Amino acid sequence: MLRFLKSLWDLIVYIAAIFVLTWLIVHYVGQRTEVNGTSMYPTLESGDQLITDKLSYRFRSPERFEIIVFPYEHRANTYYIKRIIGLPGETVRIDESGTIYINGKALTENYGSEPISYAGLAGQEVRLGADEYFVLGDNRSNSEDSRFGDVGNIQRQDIIGRAWLRIYPWKRFGMVE
Repeated sequence: MLRFLKSLWDLIVYIAAIFVLTWLIVHYVGQRTEVNGTSMYPTLESGDQLITDKLSYRFRSPERFEIIVFPYEHRANTYYIKRIIGLPGETVRIDESGTIYINGKALTENYGSEPISYAGLAGQEVRLGADEYFVLGDNRSNSEDSRFGDVGNIQRQDIIGRAWLRIYPWKRFGMVE
């Protein structure tokens, strides 16, 4: 009987350890995120399942062109997935032809699926604060991003993490770039 109780206790401790480890991973290391919509097309498609890396930004700052996940403050349990274009301390402007300027210099990038037709807030120079990021969706004509007042500049503390790995659909499994 004593041996049975010890085995039962060991099983309970083992299961509790698995739950604690799972909780730590989900809250501090990574989480599953589902893409809903076409704002990041063609890089990400609606229905893609991603793993969001929540650990990297504890040791380094987000970098230009990384895809980040952050909450949409006007709707509970809604997260946006966008690409970082402007970094803290920079100025961002989009001209009438859709060219993006960072600190007055045209940005060379090839992530947008089409030219920007609406500059929004970035039609005038946007100066980013010490902990602010300017983000855009890759599907520039169908993305609500930093050009719009209800999204605006993203505060560093609001960034959950970076989109790291696409786990579904299987045929598109791989790193998110």
